[in-house]
Amino acid sequence: MSTVILGAGIVGCSTAFFLSQSPRTQAQHIHLVEPSPRLFASASGYAAGFLARDWFSSSVAAVGALSFDLHKELAEKHNGKERWGYSRSIGTSLSEDGRLGGERGDDWLREGGSRAEVAAKHEFGSGEYPSWLTRREGGRIEVISEDDSTAIVDPLRLSTYLLDECRERGVQLHHPAKAVSVAKDMRGELSNIRIISEEGTETDIPCTRLIITAGAWTPRVFSTLFPSSKTRIPISSLAGHSLVVKSPRWTKFHEDRGCHAVFTTDSLGYSPEIFSRVGGEIWLGGLNSSSTPLPNLATETEIQDEAIEQLMQTSKRLLGLPDGGEEDLEVVRKGLCFRPVTPSGRPIIARVSDAKLGDGFSTRGEGDGGVFVAAGHGPWGISLSLGTGKVLSEMVEGRTPSASVKSLGL
Repeated sequence: MSTVILGAGIVGCSTAFFLSQSPRTQAQHIHLVEPSPRLFASASGYAAGFLARDWFSSSVAAVGALSFDLHKELAEKHNGKERWGYSRSIGTSLSEDGRLGGERGDDWLREGGSRAEVAAKHEFGSGEYPSWLTRREGGRIEVISEDDSTAIVDPLRLSTYLLDECRERGVQLHHPAKAVSVAKDMRGELSNIRIISEEGTETDIPCTRLIITAGAWTPRVFSTLFPSSKTRIPISSLAGHSLVVKSPRWTKFHEDRGCHAVFTTDSLGYSPEIFSRVGGEIWLGGLNSSSTPLPNLATETEIQDEAIEQLMQTSKRLLGLPDGGEEDLEVVRKGLCFRPVTPSGRPIIARVSDAKLGDGFSTRGEGDGGVFVAAGHGPWGISLSLGTGKVLSEMVEGRTPSASVKSLGL
């Protein structure tokens, strides 16, 4: 019984992580396949890493709570603060003109809406400015997260940790390699998958359980492997530029007081999201576009200079010196990643029925076979990653999931 996971981002690695812990699955029979020449080259490496326990609609709430608890548990057991920057984060909303309770800055994606819509349901408390946020006359900030209900990680470091753990257990990584076709046995059941390496070498891997966790590329992967299927995975891409900067007003001394997440609005027409992280980093993003085409590979993205300049202007205004003095922010990284989004705003975590595979394909019964999809997490991919991996690993083995995903079907 061999399991192939297509897409070695944080969701794919989380799935392999939990699946390789199970006594029902041999780790050496789990295969991670990743086509990008550089690992974690999209959202798994470039997202902010914001985690929330209860900022979700009812259909996602159970997975959201499970995932948040798993993040906390993993960090406590394996020194997550030092290894991947896990920290409590205080969620806040900034109003630069002093008006509170009106239009909110973190308004961009939740069931077609935003994180702000759910954040607005929380009781607001009085909050202090984060040390790194520029104080301006008339500006006010309000706390929108309840105690210990939000946190932050460095997604690149967390993803790397999960992959390293998987490989240490015996999980096989094929990288860079691309899945090009699937085959069935004499009974018409899924039995093999063919991958091709960057050098052009083709390899057939036994496969009775196929998991597609390819993020925004998931529809392309499914259509490539099942060209006769009439099913289209309803996932599109949302491009997001970001900056990571360092500031003398955010140091290890300040980290001991906890990280902050700041959501606000910008006169240039977008809603900045700013997150301080362990390690002296501040992540700035929120400049998103659904019209930027999805490249063939994550490493083929082309960062747009005008978008970076817009983020730079925002960073100077919100993170720079209030008196307009000499700029003291250090740009650590410029990024562009593609988040997988669905029309409903809800992720897909589901087994694809045999009837939807086309070409007479069938799969073995529960626990022994099947084709599964987990993608479309939008802005919540890092937050929901561990919960998705846990639930998906249980579904693949035919076990009852730790959280209900009945509303997250295909």
